[in-house]
Amino acid sequence: MIRNTLMVETKGAPDEGAIAARQEVQLGIINGMKTGAQIDKRFQSEASKYAAYLETAEGRLRLDLAFANLREFLPDGMTSLRALDIGGGTGATAVRLARLGVRVTVLDSSPEMLKLAEGAAIQGSVCEKIALKHGNAAQLESFFESKSFDLVVCHNVLEYVDDAAVILRGAARVLHSPVSIFSLLVRSQTGEVFKAAIQGGDLAAAEKALTAQWAQESLYGGKVRLFTLNEVRSMLHGSFTIVAERGVRVIADYLPPQVSRSEEYERIFELERKLGNRGEFTAAARYTQFLARLAVPLKGGA
Repeated sequence: MIRNTLMVETKGAPDEGAIAARQEVQLGIINGMKTGAQIDKRFQSEASKYAAYLETAEGRLRLDLAFANLREFLPDGMTSLRALDIGGGTGATAVRLARLGVRVTVLDSSPEMLKLAEGAAIQGSVCEKIALKHGNAAQLESFFESKSFDLVVCHNVLEYVDDAAVILRGAARVLHSPVSIFSLLVRSQTGEVFKAAIQGGDLAAAEKALTAQWAQESLYGGKVRLFTLNEVRSMLHGSFTIVAERGVRVIADYLPPQVSRSEEYERIFELERKLGNRGEFTAAARYTQFLARLAVPLKGGA
């Protein structure tokens, strides 16, 4: 049986005692200080609903495609890598990384989500690789020293916050070096247009989505932010250098009923991978993924 022990992570390089203490710990939840930003009640009280969504064909496909895209840019030897999963929720991505040997810290503002992540770590037998931290993504500097991580994952987080730039600055600050990877997944404004027109048959909603910055999401019925390719490129410019852009769920949401999402899942996945890797389809996807590295400052300030 696993011990649920409070794991205290020290800033900077750990001494031998700290290393020994870490080896004693299988899994722990680190309590971060409460910030002024309000915890999204959707994820606090109905975390299980989100976990159930990730088990659907649509949820699995978003998760699988985003992870496959990220996997392309991870090095072969990953046992020394340190990753931060911002808004890591149920721990689905963290567990996959941990199985590759990566040490992952999951940061989430919802204790209920962290409980699900703990269960996923136990079930996946990767508890020794995962630390759970309760805190708000807008306060990364309060929890981690600069250059603490080799990989930062920020999937489906920016659509739920008012100031995305704060989180992006924090992510850049905690990345270790220009070869470190940042994976960002956001909800596409163009994808919302197609969803309204093709899936919903609502031409008025589709036209409105052409210029909308916010939309209503279907899982909880709450407000979510939409992003265009150029908007995200502009937000990342200066702090990051984009190395790849991928579309996630280009056509899967619009397939007719005769195409079984379960029986044809692998074929859908493979087709989506091909479409998402082609620039002409990236903007049309429901979600857009950006793989980036830290920008290298020009010498002499030029």
